Amino acid sequence: MSTVKRSPRPQEPDVRLMVQFATIRMEFVACLTAALVFVQDVAGRHFCDVTVGAAHYADLPRLPNERLYLQP
Repeated sequence: MSTVKRSPRPQEPDVRLMVQFATIRMEFVACLTAALVFVQDVAGRHFCDVTVGAAHYADLPRLPNERLYLQP
């Protein structure tokens, strides 16, 4: 049985987020709005680097608490 999590904004494209800490790299999928708000939030804290990619990989997990990043 598939446990695919759906986007909170299915009308938007999904993007790939690559989050790099000093020694740990994590990759997620998020809707465009959540990805952009997440990048803005992270940029203000400077504790990791984030790269956004256009390629979507179905096997990646969705960004944890993605819905929290739908509003700036």
